[in-house]
Amino acid sequence: MKETDEKNPLVALERYFGFRKFLDGQSPVVSAVLSGRDVLAVMPTGGGKSLCYQLPAVVMDGVTVVVSPLIALMKDQVDGLQRKGIAATMINSSLSMSEQRERLAALRAGQLKLVYIAPERFRSRSFMEALQAVPLALFAIDEAHCLSQWGHDFRPDYLRLGEALEFLGRPQTAAFTATATPVVRKDILASLGLRDPFECVSGFARPNLSLRVTPVEKVRQKFARLRTIIETHRTGIIYCATRRKVEEVAETLFDWNIPCVAYHGGMSDEDRERAQNLFIERKRDVAVATNAFGMGIDRSDVRFVAHFEVPGSVEAYYQEAGRAGRDGEQSVCELLFNHADSKTQEFFIEGNNPGRACITDVYRTLLKLSDDKNQIRLRLKELADAVPSLSNEMALSSALSMLVRNRYVARFDLPGERIKGTRLLRPDVAPEALELDWNAIEEKERRDHDKLRAMLDLCYSGGCRQQWILRYFGEQDASVCGSCDVCTSGARSDFRDATEEELVNVRKLLSGVGRASIRMPDGGWEGRFGQGKIVQMLVGSRSQEVLSARLDELSTYGILKELGAAYVTELFRELMHAGYLTKTGGPYPLVILTRRGQRLMFGKETTCRINWPGSETGISKTGGSSTNQQPQALPGAMDLDGAEMGFDQELFNKLTIVRANLAREHGVPAYSIFQTSTIEFFTRLKPKSVEAGMRIRGVGPSNGPKYLSYFVECIAAHEPR
Repeated sequence: MKETDEKNPLVALERYFGFRKFLDGQSPVVSAVLSGRDVLAVMPTGGGKSLCYQLPAVVMDGVTVVVSPLIALMKDQVDGLQRKGIAATMINSSLSMSEQRERLAALRAGQLKLVYIAPERFRSRSFMEALQAVPLALFAIDEAHCLSQWGHDFRPDYLRLGEALEFLGRPQTAAFTATATPVVRKDILASLGLRDPFECVSGFARPNLSLRVTPVEKVRQKFARLRTIIETHRTGIIYCATRRKVEEVAETLFDWNIPCVAYHGGMSDEDRERAQNLFIERKRDVAVATNAFGMGIDRSDVRFVAHFEVPGSVEAYYQEAGRAGRDGEQSVCELLFNHADSKTQEFFIEGNNPGRACITDVYRTLLKLSDDKNQIRLRLKELADAVPSLSNEMALSSALSMLVRNRYVARFDLPGERIKGTRLLRPDVAPEALELDWNAIEEKERRDHDKLRAMLDLCYSGGCRQQWILRYFGEQDASVCGSCDVCTSGARSDFRDATEEELVNVRKLLSGVGRASIRMPDGGWEGRFGQGKIVQMLVGSRSQEVLSARLDELSTYGILKELGAAYVTELFRELMHAGYLTKTGGPYPLVILTRRGQRLMFGKETTCRINWPGSETGISKTGGSSTNQQPQALPGAMDLDGAEMGFDQELFNKLTIVRANLAREHGVPAYSIFQTSTIEFFTRLKPKSVEAGMRIRGVGPSNGPKYLSYFVECIAAHEPR
């Protein structure tokens, strides 16, 4: 090959990577890099962002440094490049100092084109000085969202990269990420100090992915749905929030005789590498993993990604979902959603964001436990037990990291032991005199909570899933996808913030629940009544149930009478979905006001974002039928106080069993047959014919003709009793 050909990117593209043309979005980025400009490129998972720095590295003179956060990700990419005949290596903590020196020598000698470096290497001044002698062509930063405290996977070591660029003489820099909101993009630009950068934000849309959120109430329902997903789509990744859940799900799959691999941070490096290779080499078709698995995994035929619990942010969810269908073929991404799972993410947020009091207490404990050499030789568990105010052990590691980053302490290896010790660097500083950016620490915690709320909003949204996500990432003109669970259901929605009047009504409803409950000494609430009785109380029912329970004596009795029982029932359901209310278990569930509901009731939360009754149900917020009422709504039926008609729990249980059997028979989630609120209306209104049932809210042309007769038969068989 002629030397001029070797510098031709299209020739190199085919020779080394086997492609004759670029994917959409790659060409302008590669051109900008080859023209010498700094670059910030946001490209969706599967969009080929790694080629945008690997190809220029091949045709440019000098060495391309790639900063990458995970050893597994580095190894995967380096192995792939070496198979293509491209001289590449990596430098990270898995190497000895002599191995690092050998590889730096090879870089200085011009024997390598790419070197992948872990961000923590830039802590070492000696390493930086050695890197100064390497002729750098490009400084590429992969997973650049790790630079931003507002990104979904912030890594403090990435903050050193701006200083590293200055130290290395400001080489040409290119930052790449798959998920970054406008705020995160602004943070990346500022942190790196990019000069007149070429910014490219490729479309986030993945038209071959069908995004689905499946509400589930019980763990057994999750496993039943998961089994259907695996049997239908065969090849995929199941993401779990914790190591324990990974092991539980993997063991269940083994019991089903479904070969799989498990992957989480508690495994040894060797076991994780083995699991990853089994999946990449197609020796196993299902992986059960925590969120680290999949970064850079080059397997294109992943047909499904299932989330066993809700992720902590939209960014994390969409990045993980994007690992499906990288070959462009149709794939499914399904989130098995139960609001209670968000407690795990709340725990992570608490652990990752120790407040001022926690950090101060940790530092005070270190001062107290230090020896005459200002050292503490305790395991983290022992140290956690010694911090009096610590309620979350994760917060200890986070607090130590902040103290290390601000040079108040250092962590060091203890000779002959597998644990690290802690050394006080400035023992003369009192705990109250710690100088940290407390405002930034508080702001990060607030934003982490905001990201989780956004993820929950996506789950509760009644609109197109992909359109919602694209708008989240700044694409305001995004169109509906036509393939998500909402688009294919034909349901209409009105997912938005409350108007002033609606917010007042919500607070009235929550106050009614509070008045009908018992306030506990710890500030929580204990339920006394089920949803039906509370709805009756709120709309001023004179039924025997209400009067015998003396609910008519509460100050909130009849406070929502003008809205009607149907609207209030639907509002109950949406507030339950959004986590403002919850129910106890058992055959007679009681309604409970949650902490979030308490905050909203007392005005500590000022917004309420839900899917409002009236748009998809045909009920206006005044209780009458709206102008755009659905044809299936029974004329006048929605004005009936269905709660006053009594509630037959035995019939409701029978109808629920009918629905479950139909769901199992047809291989679909139960809610897609009829939602629980519709089953409740069947129980109260007891339709005697299919024609009568077709006029009940929640019954339409897609589900009525197919399923309604089974429920009418069940009601008829029950009635004579």
